[in-house]
Amino acid sequence: MKGRRVMIQNLQCFNEKIEALKELLTENKKNNVLTGAGISTESGIPDYRSKGTGLWERFDPMKYVSVTALMTDPKKFFDFNIPTWTKYVNAQPNIAHKVIAKLEEMGYIQTVITQNIDGLHIKAGSKRVREVHGHLRTCHCIECKKTFPFEEMSGQYFSGINPPKCSNCGGMLRPDVVLFEDPMGKDYLKALEDMEGCELLVVVGSSLQVYPVADLPSFSKKLVIINKEETPWDRYADLVIHESIGEVFRHLAEIMYINVN
Repeated sequence: MKGRRVMIQNLQCFNEKIEALKELLTENKKNNVLTGAGISTESGIPDYRSKGTGLWERFDPMKYVSVTALMTDPKKFFDFNIPTWTKYVNAQPNIAHKVIAKLEEMGYIQTVITQNIDGLHIKAGSKRVREVHGHLRTCHCIECKKTFPFEEMSGQYFSGINPPKCSNCGGMLRPDVVLFEDPMGKDYLKALEDMEGCELLVVVGSSLQVYPVADLPSFSKKLVIINKEETPWDRYADLVIHESIGEVFRHLAEIMYINVN
């Protein structure tokens, strides 16, 4: 087994790597997927940490997407985030999201763990999704805790109400996403449970730099990383593919006879 692992690690040909990915998915019984911002770039959503283009290279997230930013300058917080988040809400899943959903349906993937808040895995049809950084389907009042659809918050913002207010008590609304300085939510705890006994973790489009999620590969026996740029976990992975995520899943769909149309 060790010799085969070394052989897979040394593969250079793209087609051979896709074939190895197929074999790993089909021969292991408990497979999970961990996705980051890179999986959604082909849906028109920019990522955060790519060199030269990442959002956090241009903006300090602590100044714009943290609990401190929300509480000290809410107007600036919503001016920065609502227009961007609204684009996320309107985005559509791409080939990678769709193939992952099909793999789950076929029984080759048990759980999709995502750092993304765009909801594209659910739109694509994935059923068992752990949104460890929250989502943009709802928001809530920081005072009375009443929950509202995300559109309540964004609608108020675009009508000139900034910060958006709770119709129940007048408190400020905030998104149901995990901001910087927020504790991790229930989905992260569920993801940890899902990683128990994990035989294969396929990391897709994550830089694996944001903790505690970046530590999830340590809970899996085998590791595949599909990301355009190197990650701190590449040296430990059984298979690393530094190619377009869309192309990887397009070719995987072909050799596994997966139809996503």
